[in-house]
Amino acid sequence: MKRIGLLSDTHSYWDERYEKYFADVDEVWHAGDIGSTELAERFQAFKPFRAVCGNCDGGDLRRMFPDLLRFKCEAADIMIKHIGGYPGNYDRSIVGRMYTSPPDLFISGHSHILKILYDKTLRCLHINPGAAGLQGWQKVRTLVRFTVDGKEFKDLEVIELGEKRKDK
Repeated sequence: MKRIGLLSDTHSYWDERYEKYFADVDEVWHAGDIGSTELAERFQAFKPFRAVCGNCDGGDLRRMFPDLLRFKCEAADIMIKHIGGYPGNYDRSIVGRMYTSPPDLFISGHSHILKILYDKTLRCLHINPGAAGLQGWQKVRTLVRFTVDGKEFKDLEVIELGEKRKDK
């Protein structure tokens, strides 16, 4: 079993509560728009870190992280892409891959909209953790925690960091 902390769209913003809420996780996964190499390095120093670059990430982050990440966690096939859409409306950059070789878990960011949906057609769980940073139109910043147990995803938990303000 592996406990995962998932976030997206930090846009260079570090919240001390990331360490609090991800203290008991085995890995942190970031679905893009990290914002700065300094932030990525801070996550890497904190926990094992997997990430994709987002549309707002510059050249240094693009050299550090791929546009698409596909890997095994436990027995589960995981795919992460920043701009990916969601069940019934996958982004054209990923739709072909989703239908020819669907993962067990598809993670995307970009929209700043928290979504946890099951794609019955592809038998694939989709998670967009919303946005954890200050940039964007979202009113509440969110994180997601869950456990990967074999090919199952358990204990899904949404953490609301509160309204999008710098004062915590």
